[in-house]
Amino acid sequence: MRPSSLQKREAALRAAERQFLATGYESVTMDSIAAECGIAKQTLYSHFGSKRALFLELVTAETVGTRRTVLSPPPRVDPHDEPRSALRELLVGQLAAVLTPNIVGLRRLVIGELPRSPELAEALYEHGPKRAIATLTGIVRELQSAGVLRAADPERAAAQLNWMVMGEPLNRAMMLGDAALPDRAEIEAQVDLALELFFDGLAPRPAAPSAAGHPAHA
Repeated sequence: MRPSSLQKREAALRAAERQFLATGYESVTMDSIAAECGIAKQTLYSHFGSKRALFLELVTAETVGTRRTVLSPPPRVDPHDEPRSALRELLVGQLAAVLTPNIVGLRRLVIGELPRSPELAEALYEHGPKRAIATLTGIVRELQSAGVLRAADPERAAAQLNWMVMGEPLNRAMMLGDAALPDRAEIEAQVDLALELFFDGLAPRPAAPSAAGHPAHA
């Protein structure tokens, strides 16, 4: 794609994002997007095909971009060198990246469009939470192999950790608006408590003492 075409495409996505977040999905039109970004409506249709396809590309691009902010390059957690600290850095970055006004706003719009366009929610989940949980699953497996954790189901353990970190602050922001977004100190406190519960709950248990050598009772 020519640089000029890429610039028009990016301009259209930025205009669409601003309008969707400001007024909701239904009130935005291809005409209003074309007018704001200064390109012909026919050009806009040639790039995206429809308003719904444009919204899908926007959701995908924002979700992938947020993921790459946290997971590129892929995080390394050394089981023998303060794994909790490395995992803390990853999770603080992940929570901070998700809890921004634009990402939370897009999530609200995607949920609102779920009955009509389930592909939007599928794209958000596939490129966001699913990838994050897959990354955590790999880390849990490494920590289990090193004897740091005991997890019968590493994927479920990773999903539980992801929910302990994300669940309450994301739900609060989704339902109460941008004023409920946590600051950095609150994000760090949320992650610290989740990691404390996670590592305490999955810490290897000492082996039960052997009964050998104990005198038998008459």
